Amino acid sequence: MAGRLARACYKLRFVQSTNFCRAAFSTSSKLDVRFYEKPEEAVSDIPNDSTILVGGFGLCGIPENLIGGLLNTGVKGLTAVSNNAGVDDFGLGLLLKTKQIKRMVSSYVGENAEFERQYLSGELEVELTPQGTLAERIRAGGAGIPAFFTPTGFGTLIHVGGAPIKYNADKSVEITSEPREDRMFNGINYIMEKAITGDYALVKAWKADRAGNLIFRKSARNFNVPMSKAAKITIAEVEEMVDVGTFAQEDIHIPSIYVHRVIKGEKYEKRIERLTLQKEEDSTSDGSSPAVAMRERIVRRAALEFEDGMYANLGIGMPMLASNYIPAGVNVHLQSENGILGLGPFPKPGKQDADLINAGKETVTTIPAASFFSSDDSFAMIRGGHVDLTILGAMQVSKYGDLANWMIPGKMVKGMGGAMDLVASPGTRVVVTMEHTAKGKHKILDDCSLPLTGVKCVDRIITDMCVFDIDKENGLTLVELSEGVTVEDIIEATGTDFNITDNLKPMGQISK
Repeated sequence: MAGRLARACYKLRFVQSTNFCRAAFSTSSKLDVRFYEKPEEAVSDIPNDSTILVGGFGLCGIPENLIGGLLNTGVKGLTAVSNNAGVDDFGLGLLLKTKQIKRMVSSYVGENAEFERQYLSGELEVELTPQGTLAERIRAGGAGIPAFFTPTGFGTLIHVGGAPIKYNADKSVEITSEPREDRMFNGINYIMEKAITGDYALVKAWKADRAGNLIFRKSARNFNVPMSKAAKITIAEVEEMVDVGTFAQEDIHIPSIYVHRVIKGEKYEKRIERLTLQKEEDSTSDGSSPAVAMRERIVRRAALEFEDGMYANLGIGMPMLASNYIPAGVNVHLQSENGILGLGPFPKPGKQDADLINAGKETVTTIPAASFFSSDDSFAMIRGGHVDLTILGAMQVSKYGDLANWMIPGKMVKGMGGAMDLVASPGTRVVVTMEHTAKGKHKILDDCSLPLTGVKCVDRIITDMCVFDIDKENGLTLVELSEGVTVEDIIEATGTDFNITDNLKPMGQISK
């Protein structure tokens, strides 16, 4: 009996006596976490040619002090895995300026002109990766999963290979992406993606306790969570250092097992990339500009796509403006891929929060029932078909619903961001809002000439001239006409053939 009891004792050591055994539990908080005073000290041993995972989304939740530390150490040849690269003069943009980064693995170039310039001139290698795939590759790396299958990117350059990674000075392509293995499961096509791990992860948290546990604030969670788990050495900078027990154990976002080094940031600029505030009630546009009137016509038609109780994701620009016209009595839960469910209106002046932005990097608020989560959880919602509707823009759409909206090879590249993931789920309705033509050139075509975002993924196109429904086998059907536009106008402005419904209607408009 004593032997059986001894084997049942839980931890570390036991003392056997006549009638019982006594377990001795460790109560020490001493863990493998080191605390540093200066960011340069925390990153001083990062060698040249390392792979670093850098948390944040836009400028929200970036480890700005640790980036400054790397700037001072002068380490070079870095491969930086980060959703984007900040802006020209802040965040990772600083390391791009000093040519300390050799390769970026990102989903979005965005507004960083230096990032785009270096890429297109052949000075920087860029592996563009769909945002949800990037998050999942990092999550998988931290979980010890070497690869996985995803529907995102099937039929695009991500799948077939050939996406430019490095240009030559003459704009020819020196390095291209490799093709992905594909496989069909349950009638749906998937491609295989390999996990990402890093030598070091540089993350930004709100608070750390002295055991190394981390918590994040609002939408600053983003990529910081999966990156904390996917590196050999994770270095966290925090705004506050607190004693163990200050925050509840169930509120911890990253357990100390993943964290190796912690610094308390010396100062934080917490720059806001796109300060967006509520407008005064009497400052609404009068629609006198033809461009303004055209956009409003598209937006007010797009708002008719909302249904009560649906979950929706809205792209940057016109799609997001459609949320201003959600009909009274219709409750729509707006999801933002950087980790928010329950977006509210833009904040009032003085109420903006650098830790609360949407996927367009605009300052926002949230509704009372909102929640925050990490980027990998966000795209699990999207990829898993839990989002009912996505509305996004386009450069081109084909007659069978192919979508192109992320690059013009050799000329312009903004990256695909989360668009490839948003259009890949068969359970999500995809609506495109766009101008019917671009400087007189057709945007609705037999086949897209630009690199694809998704194959046969668009269900409806809303333009300034009309509304098309798309059947994946039968192509386009004209279902609504804008006021003053004729069928002949549509034929001239459309670069492919289309059917016309027997019940052709005027283009719908939500009331102001």
